Amino acid sequence: MARVILQRSRKKRLEKGHPWIFKNEIESVEGNVEPGALVEIVDHRHRYLATGYYNPASQITVRVVSYTPLAAMDTAFFVRRFTECLKHRERFVKEDAYRLVYGEADFLPGLIVDKFGEVLVVQLLTLGMDRCREQIVAALTEVLHPVGIYERSDVSVREMEGLEQVKGPIFGEPPRHVIVTENGLQIEVDIEQGQKTGYFFDQRENRASIKPLMTGWGGRSGIALQELPTEDGGVRVAPVNRNGKEVTFPYWDGATVLECFSHTGSFTLHACQYGAKKVTCLDISEHAIESAKRNVELNGFTERVEFVVADAFDYLRSQVKGVEERTRRAAQDAKVDTSVPLTAGGGRTWDVVILDPPAFAKTKAAVKGACRGYKDINLHGMKLVNEGGYLVTASCSYHMRPDLFLETILEAAEDAGKVLRLVEWRAAGKDHPQILGVDEGHYLKFAIFEVRSKDAL
Repeated sequence: MARVILQRSRKKRLEKGHPWIFKNEIESVEGNVEPGALVEIVDHRHRYLATGYYNPASQITVRVVSYTPLAAMDTAFFVRRFTECLKHRERFVKEDAYRLVYGEADFLPGLIVDKFGEVLVVQLLTLGMDRCREQIVAALTEVLHPVGIYERSDVSVREMEGLEQVKGPIFGEPPRHVIVTENGLQIEVDIEQGQKTGYFFDQRENRASIKPLMTGWGGRSGIALQELPTEDGGVRVAPVNRNGKEVTFPYWDGATVLECFSHTGSFTLHACQYGAKKVTCLDISEHAIESAKRNVELNGFTERVEFVVADAFDYLRSQVKGVEERTRRAAQDAKVDTSVPLTAGGGRTWDVVILDPPAFAKTKAAVKGACRGYKDINLHGMKLVNEGGYLVTASCSYHMRPDLFLETILEAAEDAGKVLRLVEWRAAGKDHPQILGVDEGHYLKFAIFEVRSKDAL
């Protein structure tokens, strides 16, 4: 087997568990090696460190797959790895859908496998994994016995590896739409046309964490539980409004919720399940909103959800302008002809605003622009939260480091005249484990803030 000899002056990232060897860390290559084939990795003293696959066309020239000598990434190798992946997920996830293989974190860099019940969706992101396509399929069928496997390697990162983007079935006859369960909810996934592999499992636990935010709002409307007489002379407890009338709407204590960047409506579904009164589900993609509608119908939440196809930035700004105009017109010293219609559209507010945008910073060079984007949506989002309500916000940009994300939100709060209390800080779920020392795996930031106005304190 060919050997890659590392430079003496390199940083000792490999020894700390980082599986990437960059081109500028390599001193030389001994022996003939085909692109995508395995090589041994040794230090400047020729001491063995690990085995990985080699691609001279990539800046990440070697990706580690084993810290002990490995002759081949054959079917037996993948069977061992997939069995380990399955054991981890079965311990922590008690449903039939999850990320089964998470690349480097499962010691299989360049490979993603999502399990949707009896259907698997695979991404082969690197040349080394693409060369093992047949072995991967054979091992997956042996370990999981799927009815079908669909490939979604239609991602631009493959081009950096000298590969074309591809998609399509690679085993069996996988259906386009699959219904899976998450936190007790039924969700229809479009594995062919949905984003990435069709669904984002990394927010599973985060979606469940919004449960405490969804109830406890009835008092703001003057509704309270009271004892009422029954026909047989007993008493019962029921919600009653300020006028003394019984409230029959079952979700009288629920929150009003705005979910932006909804994709398939996953946060909307969880909000309804946990008792929300009314949810506004927004996405710029008509395909995404149609998917969200089907999921809402599937779970019986149609009467409590409204759908909006719009750019989230524009929508948030228009609502804030409406709120500000209404506030000016309502001021005691305002001299406004109320017969003149409002010029700004919207003007609604919500108890809970949820912001789960796509990655704004896909490269380090894009961070500055991403900060502006995150500040914009969070600034306008928190302005639309009712006093004492909650802002739920996330970033899936790796280059947007946690401290920078929080600093950006703090700047938005300062401009908005808000004080934020952090009540929840989370990362990706348990089916997205993280290797300590591999910062690239720490991409997801998720926070819940209570929003208070300075002039109300």
